[in-house]
Amino acid sequence: MGSGQAVRAGSSLANKTGAWRTNRPLYVDRLPPCNNACPAGENIQGWLYHAESGDYESAWRALTEENPLAAVMGRVCYHPCEDSCNRGKLDETVGINSVERFLGDEAIRRGWKFSSPKAESGKRVLIVGAGPSGLSAAYHLRCFGHGVKIVEAGPLAGGMMRFGIPKYRLPRDVLDAEIRRILDLGVELELNCKISNILDAKKAGRFDAAFLAVGAHIAKRAYIPAGEAARMLDAVAVLRGMEGEEKPMLGRRVVVYGGGNTALDVARTAKRLGATESIIVYRRTREKMPAHDFEVEEALQEGVLIKWLSTIKNMADEGTLTVERMALDAKGFPQPTGEFETLEADSLVLALGQDVDLSLLDGVPGLAIKDGTVQVGRNMMTGYAGIFAGGDMVPSERTVTVAIGHGKKAARHIDAWLSGAVYAPPPKHELASFDKLNPWYYSDAPKTVRPMLDLARRTSTFDEVVSGLDETNALFEARRCLSCGNCFECDNCYGVCPDNAVIKLGPGKRFEFNFDYCKGCGICVSECPCGAIKMVPETN
Repeated sequence: MGSGQAVRAGSSLANKTGAWRTNRPLYVDRLPPCNNACPAGENIQGWLYHAESGDYESAWRALTEENPLAAVMGRVCYHPCEDSCNRGKLDETVGINSVERFLGDEAIRRGWKFSSPKAESGKRVLIVGAGPSGLSAAYHLRCFGHGVKIVEAGPLAGGMMRFGIPKYRLPRDVLDAEIRRILDLGVELELNCKISNILDAKKAGRFDAAFLAVGAHIAKRAYIPAGEAARMLDAVAVLRGMEGEEKPMLGRRVVVYGGGNTALDVARTAKRLGATESIIVYRRTREKMPAHDFEVEEALQEGVLIKWLSTIKNMADEGTLTVERMALDAKGFPQPTGEFETLEADSLVLALGQDVDLSLLDGVPGLAIKDGTVQVGRNMMTGYAGIFAGGDMVPSERTVTVAIGHGKKAARHIDAWLSGAVYAPPPKHELASFDKLNPWYYSDAPKTVRPMLDLARRTSTFDEVVSGLDETNALFEARRCLSCGNCFECDNCYGVCPDNAVIKLGPGKRFEFNFDYCKGCGICVSECPCGAIKMVPETN
């Protein structure tokens, strides 16, 4: 063989070293922890890959394959993906939520639309409720080619996104734009129509299946002795009233009873309506408060006061509240102390949680209802064939992100059920934990902080508090992704292999090993920054 003649990889003429191995390298795809933590099931690493290359439309389309409400989610999601991000163990987590918002806003600005269904199935699905779960299900079912009709009891679509989240967190033009894009797919929407019996509605409309996505709009009550002139309101009614022309009259001194995000929303809304005092009374400590910590911080910055370990005993006619201090017992549970104080209050707003109106299910056989929620199987179907449920109606965490995930999951199962099949989710890869990475290749790059409205305007207007990133910052933030567990063709393995056993397959095709040359030294594994190679026992 001439000195200039190339030796074909794997050729019988090659100088084989494979017999020396006890272990061999294997390219793998691992599950990024951000993807694993997303309740909506987004392929976060996948769309970040497009974003970091500046291909924002491809990034948005990859994102919306799983979640059609990118601009909304970039504002209201509590981003558990970031809590799980491996980069947090290196410097700071990737600002996934910030990039998601940038992509969502870019889509609205540029007028990007969803692709129409490739074919019509001839099947029709009824969706009850135009909140996040119903809209998500409608989008995915329409993409499958099914006819979809949403029936909404309220005057506008959006559910608790519109009637439970204040405008300073979610501007209505953003919400409206994302809803309109879903409806433009051919989804039918009927407003101001409350379904009293789901079986009758399903039969009358000749629907092949139904998805129930009624939000939790009924406020829970607590017995608090009060005088006849005492002004007691519920948080849901206050926030819903903000969507009307006449805003709720709360007065100058407002007390909110509760510890969730809704309590914070009402207290912050009260400040914007002119309250000089906005006080939250909560019976446990800050550590036990169900509200997200960043929202607590924002409320405190705006002058909201929080009385921890306190409970309301009564409200008198003359506008005073009696509050009892609590103390933690040996097990950490609050107990009454018999110590009281008086608070001046023009109104008391109860934010103690919400329930779902399940009256539309009366008379439906086979349903199991427990603790005010409908029990469903793994396929999101209730005990009655063809009726599925999700969001606030089923046992789960009540967030927009979870609801969107339910809508997608239900749509996939409904699509399979309509064709007489069973949807089987693909198996998950092994988790790409931080110990599988080689982070010494990455330099410190602190997380980009989103700009915030100045404090004076925050407490006097309903302008959006948190702003988005510009293109430069969004691009920088996307490029902070470590690509945990998945090859991004950095060429490290190709460059460090002492045996020239790594074969480049071309852009986007990654690599493969020539095991006739590989002696199993494992240098490729130790030098792969993202943990996309592992050593496995040699087999005969």
